[in-house]
Amino acid sequence: MWGSDREPHIAQTHREAPTRVPETEPRTGARSAAPAVELIDVTKVFPGVVANDSVNLLVERGEIHAVVGENGAGKSTLMKILFGMQAPDEGTIRVGGQETGFASPKEAIAAGIGMVHQHFMLADNLTVVENIVLGFEPTRGPRLDFVKARAKITELADVHGLPIDPDVLVETLAVGERQRVEILKVLYRGAEILILDEPTAVLVPQEVEELFRNLHSLRDEGVTIIFISHKLDEVLAIADRITVMRGGKTVATVDPRDVDAHQLAELMVGSELPTPETRESTVTDQVELEVEGVGVRAGERWALRNISFVIRRGEVVGIAGVEGNGQSELIEALIGVRQADEGRIELGGLDITGWGTRERLENGLGIIPEDRHRQALLLSSPLWENAMLGHQSLEPFVDGPWIQREGARERTQTIVDAFDVRTPGVDTLAIALSGGNQQKLIVGREMVSEPRMLIAAHPTRGIDVGAQAAVWEQLRNARALGLAVLLISADLEELIGLSDTLRVIYRGRLVADLDPATVTPEELGSYMTGVRQEVTE
Repeated sequence: MWGSDREPHIAQTHREAPTRVPETEPRTGARSAAPAVELIDVTKVFPGVVANDSVNLLVERGEIHAVVGENGAGKSTLMKILFGMQAPDEGTIRVGGQETGFASPKEAIAAGIGMVHQHFMLADNLTVVENIVLGFEPTRGPRLDFVKARAKITELADVHGLPIDPDVLVETLAVGERQRVEILKVLYRGAEILILDEPTAVLVPQEVEELFRNLHSLRDEGVTIIFISHKLDEVLAIADRITVMRGGKTVATVDPRDVDAHQLAELMVGSELPTPETRESTVTDQVELEVEGVGVRAGERWALRNISFVIRRGEVVGIAGVEGNGQSELIEALIGVRQADEGRIELGGLDITGWGTRERLENGLGIIPEDRHRQALLLSSPLWENAMLGHQSLEPFVDGPWIQREGARERTQTIVDAFDVRTPGVDTLAIALSGGNQQKLIVGREMVSEPRMLIAAHPTRGIDVGAQAAVWEQLRNARALGLAVLLISADLEELIGLSDTLRVIYRGRLVADLDPATVTPEELGSYMTGVRQEVTE
């Protein structure tokens, strides 16, 4: 922890680094006299919220510079300003030493800035080359020149160590490969400054290591990388310098060799780094959910086959897997969005296999969806309307056939207070909240409804360490009171720490049954990528 005589600073000394993910290359990025990016006294005010308050950020050319902070700290707004998605109210932006400002992302791209968003922006039904050139198509006379595009993409992939087949459909790619496509897409547009927003959120450890090797290679080629993440051990492993934001301000820029994850967490939120560790058992003998032989077709193939497991009261069953291996189909089958093509599902002893979604939710099934924007929120509606979603037929939201606005507003205020949703009020539109605060609203909506069985898909994705700790505590408390939880997450620490039982899904089948008390993230990752299999059927 910080002593009274030691303030965080940009350290020049080289002492032993804290324990963290090993680096693949030394920190030897190129430097030039003019910084790649300077943001000076940047201020951005939204109605009721000061998102950025005289923020200062200096990023050297050819370095990996991490920006960390809790949700609402102003990171996303700052990056949107740099990328031309929003205009600052005050302040100066310099790129390569030249004062500038961008009215749109197109102008930022023209200035050599690229951004890879947390939620990939790829069209599954197009090939890699089609996705990469979309909007920047090369032509030869009146015709598109895909031969030229393919050659350029292949060259970029070879130079930067990002191998990919340019002619495959994106829908066939694994998550790590899709991320490669996103990076190649911004490099194809000539980006020399690369903004990465939560780039490891959906990657397994092996994919994280590969990404870090690629980022070191890009840095050593002179590319400047701004790395936004909530995973502090990874930030410490990859960054040359780290800037910490809190409450819309920059509070420190530190050398990662002089701090550890606990110290960074204290700078961010004023408390130590939380842990999901839960080892005391609360599992009972009463089965809440039983899934037997469930299969789901996706066209001509099976997306899920022979899925069987039980979840008891007070038990958290974790499902680990690289995204795209059947998790989405499993969630949809359990909540009734799609009917299982084979097998049986029981909730609380009742056969719900043929029930619709509303019937399942009204009988105690709760759901934290995996994609908050597409599946969990009405972004253009106020928070009190969003707090009703999935529960709009139940008290306190209705009285007979009528919506109870005041009941909805009171319930929403309860969620806001209990889950620290940072908002000017319950009438604020959901789109005005940061991603983390949107997620806290969704988690709170389900938890305060007191379900008997909760499907939690990535419950802490995109939220800061403080909010993460609050969600973990809510799950632990509910588990102790008898809540049964199916936890689907890409955060291996979260899965290992919270789960009583841990299963691995690979290509639509459960392939391993592991003990979370003894399994390592690396071992778990090997099952998730198919390197190891112990089919549990």
